Amino acid sequence: MPPPADIVKVAIEWPGAFPKLMEIDQVSACVRVCLAGLWSLANHDQFALQHADSSNFYITEKNRNEIKNGAILRLTTSPAQNAQQLHERIQSSSMDAKLEALKDLANYSRDVTFAQEFINLDGISLLTQMVESGTERYQKLQKIMKPCFGDMLSFTLTAFVELMDHGIVSWDTFSVAFIKKIASYVNKFASDISILQRSLAILESMVLNSHDLYQKVAQEITIGQLIPHLQGTDQEIQTYTIAVINALFLKAPDDKRQVSCSYISEMANILAQKQLRSIILTHVIRAQRAINNEMAHQLYVLQVLTFNLLEDRMMTKMDPQDQAQRDIIFELRRIAFDAESEPNNSSGSIEKRKSMYTRDYKKLGFINHVNPAMDFTQTPPGMLALDNMLYFAKHHQDAYIRIVLENSSREDKHECPFGRSSIELTKMLCEILKVGELPSETCNDFHPMFFTHDRSFEEFFCICIQLLNKTWKEMRATSEDFNKVMQVVKEQIMRALTTKPSSLDQFKSKLQNLSYTEILKIRQSERMNQEDFQSRPILELKEKIQPEILELIKQQRLNRLVEGTCFRKLNSRRRQDKFWYCRLSPNHKVLHYGDLEESPQGEVPHDSLQDKLPVADIKAVVTGKDCPHMKEKGALKQNKEVLELAFSILYDSSGQLNFIAPDKHEYCVWTDGLNALLGKDMLSDLTRNDLDTLLSMEIKLRLLDLENIQIPDAPPPIPKEPSNYDFVYDCN
Repeated sequence: MPPPADIVKVAIEWPGAFPKLMEIDQVSACVRVCLAGLWSLANHDQFALQHADSSNFYITEKNRNEIKNGAILRLTTSPAQNAQQLHERIQSSSMDAKLEALKDLANYSRDVTFAQEFINLDGISLLTQMVESGTERYQKLQKIMKPCFGDMLSFTLTAFVELMDHGIVSWDTFSVAFIKKIASYVNKFASDISILQRSLAILESMVLNSHDLYQKVAQEITIGQLIPHLQGTDQEIQTYTIAVINALFLKAPDDKRQVSCSYISEMANILAQKQLRSIILTHVIRAQRAINNEMAHQLYVLQVLTFNLLEDRMMTKMDPQDQAQRDIIFELRRIAFDAESEPNNSSGSIEKRKSMYTRDYKKLGFINHVNPAMDFTQTPPGMLALDNMLYFAKHHQDAYIRIVLENSSREDKHECPFGRSSIELTKMLCEILKVGELPSETCNDFHPMFFTHDRSFEEFFCICIQLLNKTWKEMRATSEDFNKVMQVVKEQIMRALTTKPSSLDQFKSKLQNLSYTEILKIRQSERMNQEDFQSRPILELKEKIQPEILELIKQQRLNRLVEGTCFRKLNSRRRQDKFWYCRLSPNHKVLHYGDLEESPQGEVPHDSLQDKLPVADIKAVVTGKDCPHMKEKGALKQNKEVLELAFSILYDSSGQLNFIAPDKHEYCVWTDGLNALLGKDMLSDLTRNDLDTLLSMEIKLRLLDLENIQIPDAPPPIPKEPSNYDFVYDCN
């Protein structure tokens, strides 16, 4: 008879004694049970069990059901007593003892059970006091034993970061003196990588978690102080630095449009300050090393936040009564038609001038020829479209004049309206780049070409408006075809962006190879590959072979689960995320999972994954906002992309295994595979696409021999027997 599911076999260590093997009950108060007849120790409340691996996490009432067969545990002092001892040790007058205590504190603080006990002793305040007074108190030590002081400060900051990561203490409680001290470390200890890392991480967390601290940090840290860290060779320091810049961007005052007009211009120029953009391009993007996932994420966030500065203009309507705004339209007309003898009060009548303006505005392609200002009252794109048009007219004047005059000389039905095209194109580009949306928690999709120019969005528009005019001519379009042209242009832009061009010139070159003729070829090829047979015999054949295809897809999903996937553990400081791996056993009966220090190269063997979950114990698979970890994290709950990648396995009464897939493909593979294990339908988009593709291929293969082949009415004659059978191979 198999042992009860709640009984697990473990090894328990005790310093100075041989480890002992025993069975413990996950459901009972396991610590007291273990101590009862083990080493005859008194004062049971002063002891606790913890994992003997590198984590050293304590076993508590909340996590004892996670103990697995074969686990190695250690009998040690309780979290409360350990916290009390470390609290006293870090105040020791002996520098060696203090250093060793801080090292232990940095290690133990990763455990939330210990962290709660240490924080209850007002440990956070003790650490902040040590940081605030540390430099003055140990000035002599800093000169005589600088390495020792650096290690001491590094362990102090590490412990502080780990304790704050648990979310037990509010960030709003810290003083200006503490912030100033942390900010000073960004410069003073620039050569000490560990101190610099922790200092930048603390500043980022302060900005992200407290509006009041944002104001104080913004006063202490400038772009000039951060730039030297971007010019180094350590990619992790560069990542932390860009993360601080992103945090300052992201947590700027919400009421910036109403009460902080200077904010927009200040942030709009931030990339130009001290050549920040070019430094990122030279020392990060074009450095002679691969960009890791976290750096790619931070560059993506910076790209999104930079483009979000356009939101204000995108959502601002033009005021037809504002003369300064109307002057921009006059400037567009002047550049296009070079009116040397501009009419004034002494030349021509008012009616004549109005008639001439109306004619010119029609040539410029505005919808409202009489008052083109009305064309910019729709948001989006609002005034951003007019800004783009003026930039194009001033910085690419020859191309602008050529487009306007070229369309002025065409027949009315074939002219490409520059004004209307610019407005719709600006709106399209804002949609493509998701201007105004918050950055995703997991996306790494940054485009290097947007870091190659200070006015990258405007240059992007200039390339695309010329593409639009070129595509219009290639399609021989008329005004009725306007929407069709815009669809083709969007497809051209999206296909070019997927190649990740490294510069705007390379992007332009990619577009040259995506002419309208090429787009038609691509569409035709895709249409042939996705050809849908609607005749009744074909539909019957589809219905017959569909179960076979679904079984094939199911086996593929299960095989992928057997290979396993590396998942991230997201927290408030995304750079320091840890990894964990999950895979299905070859017999499809057990899920093996466990933590990893870094992303693995290839598959992870089963025996290295200590935790197990029998498939038979799985009660349900939930996705999106129904996941427990999405309900707990308010910030993530509001992020659409994270919700779309989240799923959880529910087991037992309260057990759960929470996932955030690395991408949409892995999300579909795992949700399909888990549903297949539970005997449920696979309903993901990936399954639908695979089913359509495989059905189409199978039907074409089955019909292939019948194409262009004449089937005779009578069967072919039976050939004569051969003279001998020497060619026959006897298998026996």
